[in-house]
Amino acid sequence: MFHTSFIEIDKNAYKQNLNYLKEKFGPDTTFSSVIKGNAYGHGIEHIVSLAEENGVRHFSVFSADEALKAFESIGQGSELMIMGMIDDHEIEWAIEHDISFYVFEQERLEAAAGAARKMNKPAQVHLELETGMYRTGFNKDELKTALDFISANSDALIIEGVCTHFAGAESIGNYLRVKNQIKAFNKLMRMVEKSGVNYKKCHTACSAAAIRYPKTTLDMVRIGIAQYGLWPNRETFMHEVVERNGDGTPGEDPLKRVISWKSKVMSTKKVPANRFIGYGTSYLTNEETHIATVPVGYTHGFNRSLSNLGRVLINGKRVPVIGLVNMNMMMVEITTVEGVKKGSDVTIIGNEGGIDMSVGSFSELTNRLNYETLARLPHDIPRIIV
Repeated sequence: MFHTSFIEIDKNAYKQNLNYLKEKFGPDTTFSSVIKGNAYGHGIEHIVSLAEENGVRHFSVFSADEALKAFESIGQGSELMIMGMIDDHEIEWAIEHDISFYVFEQERLEAAAGAARKMNKPAQVHLELETGMYRTGFNKDELKTALDFISANSDALIIEGVCTHFAGAESIGNYLRVKNQIKAFNKLMRMVEKSGVNYKKCHTACSAAAIRYPKTTLDMVRIGIAQYGLWPNRETFMHEVVERNGDGTPGEDPLKRVISWKSKVMSTKKVPANRFIGYGTSYLTNEETHIATVPVGYTHGFNRSLSNLGRVLINGKRVPVIGLVNMNMMMVEITTVEGVKKGSDVTIIGNEGGIDMSVGSFSELTNRLNYETLARLPHDIPRIIV
């Protein structure tokens, strides 16, 4: 295979995560697998396949281009929902293929009805409500107009769901804001109920909200980061695992990381003392230093800010990145690690010899979220299901 690194997707870990989460949310709540951002870096086609193997039949993406990729992967009977961007000229394609999408402004609502009439087939839409996120969604005044329009165009619009999104449910610092959003959603839902507009599902909860605020699970949950075996943040882990353990110590983590990222040593070299490694003058050797070059750099998603800061695993040992991370490679110090040679395995994310390199272990070094680190993994790195 022509690649400098590869990603492994752990089939058993993914199954374990789904089983835990689905049991937690119960059989009456639809589980929507969020596969935006190339399935959080895991690969849309791979996650769709694994999810369907485990009984998932609903998938959420951000945009029409992601929907197109997902549509090419999903099996018969699975549903697809676009939560964000869809141009007016893409709406007809969504309607044709029974793909539902969010409407959060009157213009899109009217475009959906117009496209539905043109195609003689109703559009399947989710009515997004503005509850305090202040990003997208109908506020109280806009909702009144929207509901009147829906009532007048009920032949062209099927309301698959009424929904909202919470502004940082993972953090206790947003507790009051989230609680106020829940109240606002309930108030707007009373308007929907009074209007007589029929809808199929209410959904508000992402991974963090579903875990921290169980009453928000409603008819469907939109689960992203948790299905991949990662907690939205440390607070969520503390809330779910440590606090529920009761004695202040963490129990066994019920989520298992699905992704591993690996490469191989490209070259090794001994560098004399008092020499600068790589570009610039950011790293000076104090003594003779044995280095290995790894063919992974910032173009592959290993951030340049990890220069002289990051770690990888070689031969079961953590070794430091030294010098500046280049576009296509990085250098690591292997002076104290025996047996490293060209072709030796390098673990960037994963476990080797009982030592773990988590996504967070280098995300936190650069103040990047797990989400960001994963989503920046290039699409062309091969993904392999193991």
